[in-house]
Amino acid sequence: MAAAGGFSTSIASSAQSNGNLRSQAVPCPQIQSQTFYKPLNSRRTSASNQGLCLKCESASQNLNSIHKEESKRSNVIALEQLKASAIDRYTKEKSSIIVIGLNVHTAPVDVREKLAIPEAQWPRAISDICALNHIEEAAVLSTCNRMEIYAVALSQHRGVKEVTEWMSKISGVPVSELCQHRFMLYNKDATRHLFEVASGLDSIVLGEGQILAQVKQVKKLGQGVDGFNRKIGGLFEHAIITGKRVRTETNISSGSVSVSSAAVELALTKLPESSYATVRVLVIGAGKMGKLVIKHLAANGCKEMVVVNRTEEKVAVIREELKDMRIVYKPLSEMMGCAAEADVIFTSTASETPLFLKEHVQTLPADTKMARRLFIDISVPRNVEPCVSDLETAEVYNVDNLKDVVAANKEDRLRKAMKAQTIISEELQNFEAWKDSLEAVPTIKKLRAYLERIRASELEKCLSKMGDITDKQKKAIYDLSMGMMKKFLHGPMQQLRCDGRSDFQKPEEMLEIMHAVNRMFDLETEIILETVRTKMERTKK
Repeated sequence: MAAAGGFSTSIASSAQSNGNLRSQAVPCPQIQSQTFYKPLNSRRTSASNQGLCLKCESASQNLNSIHKEESKRSNVIALEQLKASAIDRYTKEKSSIIVIGLNVHTAPVDVREKLAIPEAQWPRAISDICALNHIEEAAVLSTCNRMEIYAVALSQHRGVKEVTEWMSKISGVPVSELCQHRFMLYNKDATRHLFEVASGLDSIVLGEGQILAQVKQVKKLGQGVDGFNRKIGGLFEHAIITGKRVRTETNISSGSVSVSSAAVELALTKLPESSYATVRVLVIGAGKMGKLVIKHLAANGCKEMVVVNRTEEKVAVIREELKDMRIVYKPLSEMMGCAAEADVIFTSTASETPLFLKEHVQTLPADTKMARRLFIDISVPRNVEPCVSDLETAEVYNVDNLKDVVAANKEDRLRKAMKAQTIISEELQNFEAWKDSLEAVPTIKKLRAYLERIRASELEKCLSKMGDITDKQKKAIYDLSMGMMKKFLHGPMQQLRCDGRSDFQKPEEMLEIMHAVNRMFDLETEIILETVRTKMERTKK
């Protein structure tokens, strides 16, 4: 009830702050009593003087009474006008889909990490956000690169304010600082943003696939949570459909766009049968880049490898993460022996001098499973001496070779992103049409209930006037009233329902009809009051 009370208080305080109460209040009539002086005849008696005083006092009391009554009446009028203005404002201000958030493009990591919400807490966060006065539905998308709140707000401005204050409260980041880093989008722009996120177009690596799985997780964890309702649920369902379409129809995820992934894929094109299954792999260096190479190797079907590093600690961590892969650790002192037994060698160390000189590689046995031993050097400075490529037994690729591959793939992804925008626009139109069809549901229900009340009331009046009649006659009258109501409802219902007919009007035409019906039967006030009652019931739980 506290939140419901807050909702009412918010309406009243908002009206006062906007000057509504002052401008709409009817001014109290200024009733002034005037005293007229007239000389009295000296021959008038004292009793006459007293009678005159009593009359003046009585007149003054009457004037005061009138003044109080008029003041009371003006206050009542002002209150009624205030209530009407609040309802009118909320019926005219259509509920909005909003997104408020911070991501890798707008905020540094030290701010984002304060706002991060673990998956296990997403349902609780949804409930807390929906307890805010002007929020009907909500969803939370929190990853390492973004923290975004999607909501259906009764009032766009008030909803943004409340969600921002909630974000400040849970994170400890002042509202002023949040406002420097947050972004806000509304309705179609908010929907398009989520569709782009699900398609990987808003990611650091264009087209990356992990974000779609995270969007799916939002929908999975939101199901059954009070507040993750029809509009927000539908929004995420359409986002998932869009993300799948973009990946299927554009193949945007194909082609390496990082040096480490490009290294692994380039090597794969040089292998017999384009498979790591039959070759011996050596990775030198288990730092950040080395770890990425190992992970990409695992993703491309490599099941066994040798990793050379100064210490075993980092290798042990990688081994724990990739339990399905057999990773053998060797110290740096055994590097040349390991190289002699390898077909493909990846180097990614911070050494300032080359690890493999031409004379070293010349001594390596030539009995590899490939025509030439393959060196993929992604280190800067280079770990493999450039002249090693002069040897007939070795083939060397460095980071510059890989950058060309990455750049070409990035250009290809940008072209695919243009095609993805076309798909997103199509799905955005589909979602808007679906959302617009939902707008008619409350109108249909309220119109049916409105006419049913009239039918039942008039039927009762009719039966009371007819006196003693048979049950058969009562049924006939009842059937007549029901038949008439159905006939009256047929036309409006046919226009308001979206039942897949080919001749069905455009969404904007349907909305125009819906608003006309609302105005004609004064249904808008009932619909918004039902929304308020729903929020009040939610706060009681």
